[in-house]
Amino acid sequence: MDRRDFLTAGKTKKAAPVNPIAFASPTRTLSGINPYTGPWTVNEVIHLLKRTMFGAKKADVDFFAAMSMNQAVDALLNVPLAQFTPAPPIKNYANSVDPADPDNAIAAGQTWVNINTNDGSVDSNRTNAYRNWWIGQMVNQNRNILEKMTLFWHNHFATETDSIGRAIWCYQNNTVLRKNALGNFKQFVKEMTTNTGMLRYQNGYLNTNTAPDENYGRELQELFVVGKGADNATQGYAEADVKAAAKVLTGWQINGNTNTAVFTSSRHDATNKQFSAFYNNTVITGRTGATAGDLELNDLLTMLLSINDPSLHICRKLYRWFVYYEIDAATEANVIAPLAQIFRTNNYEIKPVLEALLKSEHFFDVLNQGCLIKSPVDILVGTCREFGVVFPDATTDYVGAYNMWLILNQLSFTFQQYIGDPPNVAGWPAYYQQPQFYEIWINSDTFPKRNQFTDVMLTSGFTRSGKKIVIDPTIFAKSLPNPGDPNALISDSVTYLFRLPLLQASKDQLKRDVLLGGQTSDFYWTNAWTAWIANPNDTVNANIVKTKLKDLYMYLLKLAEYQLA
Repeated sequence: MDRRDFLTAGKTKKAAPVNPIAFASPTRTLSGINPYTGPWTVNEVIHLLKRTMFGAKKADVDFFAAMSMNQAVDALLNVPLAQFTPAPPIKNYANSVDPADPDNAIAAGQTWVNINTNDGSVDSNRTNAYRNWWIGQMVNQNRNILEKMTLFWHNHFATETDSIGRAIWCYQNNTVLRKNALGNFKQFVKEMTTNTGMLRYQNGYLNTNTAPDENYGRELQELFVVGKGADNATQGYAEADVKAAAKVLTGWQINGNTNTAVFTSSRHDATNKQFSAFYNNTVITGRTGATAGDLELNDLLTMLLSINDPSLHICRKLYRWFVYYEIDAATEANVIAPLAQIFRTNNYEIKPVLEALLKSEHFFDVLNQGCLIKSPVDILVGTCREFGVVFPDATTDYVGAYNMWLILNQLSFTFQQYIGDPPNVAGWPAYYQQPQFYEIWINSDTFPKRNQFTDVMLTSGFTRSGKKIVIDPTIFAKSLPNPGDPNALISDSVTYLFRLPLLQASKDQLKRDVLLGGQTSDFYWTNAWTAWIANPNDTVNANIVKTKLKDLYMYLLKLAEYQLA
């Protein structure tokens, strides 16, 4: 395939297949989940990091390149326990106009996640602080997969802050995503089911024995656990299964004073719940008393996970997130099915599936490199991280830090991936909408905005309240092995920024037009760079070097190749 085609003006999308159940053809690749034994070079390290983190910083590439492939994947997956619970969002907004509002007792710079507010405006400010904090976690991510997995699960167990309506519950939802991101899927679903944010978003708190609400019982099967099948269109469960699941889930409420989920047995349907043949005609025994809700929820999850569909569904979603959007018959047989078997064999532990996928020959298959269109967050956060953009230190200047994270947060909205607010319960269409999938990220509105973002970052930067984020191109250039050689500078820049090669003719043209400024000798750039390094206070040489680097990277970041990971 031509991986630049998605930017071709007037391109005709491929038509939907006549038979929606059929897998795509022809087969893209016949590789499977056998352990990868090929080369382990900078190319493979960058591929791994661009898929599992936001961007591949040169320092991170060097760090993982010193390991073997197995060691690198293990390091990415073995997240220290403390990192699952980062410091919470803080108060970076003004006090409530109501002197009696409990929020006023919170000092500036301290967290609000344990104290309610009566002021809707304050709660709105808290929600914004929460979103900005989340962007900050991505910008300052550790050398592991946690942030990418937290966003994956946010897309999977999608909720919207506006619908949840309370910032504390939004934050509590995020803590469940983080805590369980690499843990046990059954436990994950159980905690998400009784999470305050999800109970509010899916109306679970309104689900009673006298008025069962089917929202969550439906999404639990259709989106969260069972799925719709390989073609993302068919389903095996019946409408009666949705109604039965809704009855199982009756009685859960939210205590708004303590911000906890509570079970009220008097609101619970204590009758037996009959499920269809799809679930082997399982009957979940109705129960009464304080433990009824928990016991029946356990039975429901055990039943859902007793069939093969959930393991296949989750493995397909992981595949589309980390590898490629198209799942053909060979991929289903050679990758998805074996991964699903690993998932079931390991009692639905998430990490063994990721380990098998990320260490597989299929993941490193050359056809699976450079074929994933970067999400908006990948562009925004990854660009800042790869170019070493300096943000204010959140511990000493939380106001400045939150303001800079706000800039990226606002841009994520205009780029159509607003963190905290996927467009619906199914998540962002780029991860499920056939046949475009990732191509949805690129359109006549978003692509110019992506280019404008990188242009501004390389020139004036983004400023708010006297603080700025801007790309200093010399930081990136100095991280490269031999920036004084114009040929090496361009070649290495392409290696670290792109996932596809650039024609040598294009590199030569860039060197002549940008770095050499029409001069014929490479020494023009080499001398300018060497002089600037020797005397960085020489404004003449500094201006020459920084201007040419700025022009070089403005050109490179506008190319289609930069949109691919």
